Amino acid sequence: MDILLATEAVSYEIENKNILSDITLSIEKGSQTTIIGPSGGGKSTLLKIFATLLSPTSGTVFFQGTPSTSYKPEDYRKKVSYCFQQPTLFGETVFDNLLFPYTVRNKPFDEAHAKSLLQEVKLSKDYLQKKITELSGGEKQRVALLRNVLFLPEILLLDEVTTGLDEESKGIVNEWLNQLNQKNGTTLIRVTHDNEEIQQAKSTIRIVNGRMEASNELSSQ
Repeated sequence: MDILLATEAVSYEIENKNILSDITLSIEKGSQTTIIGPSGGGKSTLLKIFATLLSPTSGTVFFQGTPSTSYKPEDYRKKVSYCFQQPTLFGETVFDNLLFPYTVRNKPFDEAHAKSLLQEVKLSKDYLQKKITELSGGEKQRVALLRNVLFLPEILLLDEVTTGLDEESKGIVNEWLNQLNQKNGTTLIRVTHDNEEIQQAKSTIRIVNGRMEASNELSSQ
């Protein structure tokens, strides 16, 4: 068993209120894990702790057997990439957003790779020069997701990324994410309330009132 990400007794509180309590779990390399449970139960908080966007009040997150705090934040986030529910695009065009991962790595922009990825999520090559103000919500989310995978991370953290998308966009995103996992081996950890996505989940972790109730291996649908 190749454990990629693990937590040991992770808890989180804010203003003396417990948001997460004593979360101990492990995520295998190449797996797909879906975190489920009622709203306000701590699911997104746990995902942000995985991403080091929040620091646990107590306990430890391990990535590849090493505490996440041992990594430089910029190095860790290249390997463990967090995708927001509401896509945040910047600049004027799709190009401005897809250029960014190359800029922070001091690498030349690979236009062919960017255009290939656009086509994978059913956007034409011409979208590279499209203004972000002209994009639909579903198109914005697809561009935001592509920005996270131009350089493939080890783990993709997905915080309700299909919420509010129309059925067509949701289907495109979910099919593409499955391909990332199956063809590229990217480990997926997602939070969702979507019943269809939960039914199709291969492995689930249920968080209720800040506590992990169960972890289930589900057969592939």
